[in-house]
Amino acid sequence: MRKFIHLTEQDNVVTLLDDLSGLERLSDGTAVRPGIPFGHKAAVANIPAGSPIVKYGVVIGHATRVIAAGEHVHVGNCA
Repeated sequence: MRKFIHLTEQDNVVTLLDDLSGLERLSDGTAVRPGIPFGHKAAVANIPAGSPIVKYGVVIGHATRVIAAGEHVHVGNCA
Protein backbone atom coordinates (compact mmCIF):
# COMPACT_ATOMS: atom_id res chain seq x y z
CA MET A 1 0.00 0.00 0.00
CA ARG A 2 1.24 3.47 -0.89
CA LYS A 3 1.64 6.16 1.77
CA PHE A 4 0.34 9.68 1.21
CA ILE A 5 -0.51 13.09 2.70
CA HIS A 6 -4.17 14.17 2.73
CA LEU A 7 -4.48 17.12 5.13
CA THR A 8 -8.06 18.34 4.86
CA GLU A 9 -11.45 16.97 3.89
CA GLN A 10 -11.55 19.61 1.13
CA ASP A 11 -8.42 18.19 -0.56
CA ASN A 12 -9.30 16.37 -3.76
CA VAL A 13 -5.73 15.18 -4.29
CA VAL A 14 -3.16 13.39 -2.16
CA THR A 15 0.62 13.72 -2.29
CA LEU A 16 2.36 10.35 -2.60
CA LEU A 17 5.13 9.68 -0.08
CA ASP A 18 6.89 6.69 -1.59
CA ASP A 19 8.37 5.55 -4.85
CA LEU A 20 6.32 2.35 -5.09
CA SER A 21 4.93 3.37 -8.46
CA GLY A 22 3.86 -0.17 -9.34
CA LEU A 23 1.33 -0.36 -6.49
CA GLU A 24 -2.27 0.50 -7.28
CA ARG A 25 -3.73 1.26 -3.85
CA LEU A 26 -3.20 3.92 -1.22
CA SER A 27 -2.71 2.84 2.38
CA ASP A 28 -6.40 3.65 3.02
CA GLY A 29 -7.42 1.24 0.22
CA THR A 30 -8.25 3.90 -2.41
CA ALA A 31 -7.35 2.77 -5.94
CA VAL A 32 -4.72 4.81 -7.82
CA ARG A 33 -3.21 4.33 -11.24
CA PRO A 34 0.24 2.73 -11.33
CA GLY A 35 3.29 4.75 -12.37
CA ILE A 36 2.73 7.90 -10.27
CA PRO A 37 6.11 8.83 -8.71
CA PHE A 38 7.05 10.01 -5.21
CA GLY A 39 5.94 13.57 -4.41
CA HIS A 40 3.36 13.70 -7.18
CA LYS A 41 -0.40 14.09 -6.77
CA ALA A 42 -3.22 11.63 -7.33
CA ALA A 43 -6.92 12.51 -7.45
CA VAL A 44 -8.99 11.00 -4.62
CA ALA A 45 -12.30 11.65 -6.39
CA ASN A 46 -13.45 12.49 -9.90
CA ILE A 47 -12.61 16.12 -10.65
CA PRO A 48 -14.75 17.77 -13.36
CA ALA A 49 -13.11 20.00 -16.00
CA GLY A 50 -12.75 23.55 -14.70
CA SER A 51 -13.00 22.51 -11.04
CA PRO A 52 -10.40 23.62 -8.50
CA ILE A 53 -7.56 21.29 -7.53
CA VAL A 54 -7.26 21.51 -3.72
CA LYS A 55 -4.05 20.40 -1.96
CA TYR A 56 -3.36 21.07 1.74
CA GLY A 57 -6.57 23.13 1.87
CA VAL A 58 -5.41 25.54 -0.86
CA VAL A 59 -6.54 25.81 -4.49
CA ILE A 60 -3.40 25.10 -6.53
CA GLY A 61 -5.00 25.15 -9.99
CA HIS A 62 -7.99 24.04 -12.01
CA ALA A 63 -8.62 20.85 -13.98
CA THR A 64 -8.15 21.42 -17.70
CA ARG A 65 -10.15 18.25 -18.40
CA VAL A 66 -12.01 15.62 -16.40
CA ILE A 67 -9.59 13.90 -14.01
CA ALA A 68 -10.68 10.44 -12.87
CA ALA A 69 -10.32 9.28 -9.28
CA GLY A 70 -6.89 7.68 -8.86
CA GLU A 71 -5.39 9.51 -11.84
CA HIS A 72 -2.06 11.39 -11.78
CA VAL A 73 -2.66 15.15 -11.39
CA HIS A 74 0.06 17.14 -13.18
CA VAL A 75 0.66 20.03 -15.59
CA GLY A 76 -0.99 18.06 -18.40
CA ASN A 77 -4.41 18.14 -16.74
CA CYS A 78 -4.12 21.03 -14.28
CA ALA A 79 -3.41 24.71 -14.95
